[in-house]
Amino acid sequence: MKAFSSPSNSSTITGFILLGFPCPREGQILLFVLFFIIYILTLMGNASIICAVCYDQKLHTPMYLLLANFSFLEIWYVTSTVPNMLANFLSENKVISFSGCFMQFYFFFSLGSTECFFLAVMAFDRYLAICRPLHYPSLMTGRLCNILVISCWVLGFLWFPVPIIIISQMSFCGSRIIDHFLCDPGPLLALTCVRNPLIEMTSSTLSSLLLFVPFLFIMGSYALVMRAVLRVPSAAGRRKAFSTCGSHLTVVSLFYGSVMVMYVSPTSEHAAGVQKLVTLFYSVVTPLLNPVIYSLRNRDMKHAMKKLLKM
Repeated sequence: MKAFSSPSNSSTITGFILLGFPCPREGQILLFVLFFIIYILTLMGNASIICAVCYDQKLHTPMYLLLANFSFLEIWYVTSTVPNMLANFLSENKVISFSGCFMQFYFFFSLGSTECFFLAVMAFDRYLAICRPLHYPSLMTGRLCNILVISCWVLGFLWFPVPIIIISQMSFCGSRIIDHFLCDPGPLLALTCVRNPLIEMTSSTLSSLLLFVPFLFIMGSYALVMRAVLRVPSAAGRRKAFSTCGSHLTVVSLFYGSVMVMYVSPTSEHAAGVQKLVTLFYSVVTPLLNPVIYSLRNRDMKHAMKKLLKM
């Protein structure tokens, strides 16, 4: 990894400063308490879904196995950023090492990529369940479900390594301050000594493909679902079909509605404050809300949660 250098100074610096959310010391402590509570609630909510799926035999179906894997993913997704952010709230210098910065970069984007693939697979599962109900048990077998889950993890972690490795080998000049709470490609590329349009274009292209291909697949799946649901003669049948998709559509809207703003163009002209707020929403707030969304709108999950609480 290239050392951080300054044109006016031959010394090297071995890390970046994550500015985070600048405010007085008292404000930093309040933010620490707030995000610590959010982090604990996120872990508890997603872990409760995993436990409910594991312990309730009725939930041993592809839909809920995918949901359990998605909750496991959300635990690690929020863990890739929040613990370091909590440490920075209590730190005086807020320094993150080069290796720590690019490790966070890799895991944050790999887990985010995996989330995109999981959302697409979950939409595919709902398409089969509603549009092909008679063939669903023979199509969405346990073996296929396992293959899809493994594929999501593998593809997610193989999507971004090349541009991340290339960026890590570039030289960085001038200020080492990253006006963000995590190592993000936009601020990192802005600190490079020489602008590299090819790297920026590669990063933008990979981000665009990652976002739009799964998103278009999800929209196509739900367009077919909507057509099938509207053909159901009874209102009760239509409500039941919509209820099985409502939670997933809500999660897709929350995640894609915010993440598309940021990473289609990693060096876009967003104000630093807007970047931080939008990133905070999809990386911290969304994992907190997902267990609530899936639990409140799903009768089987609510029943399993109640059983789990009584144990």
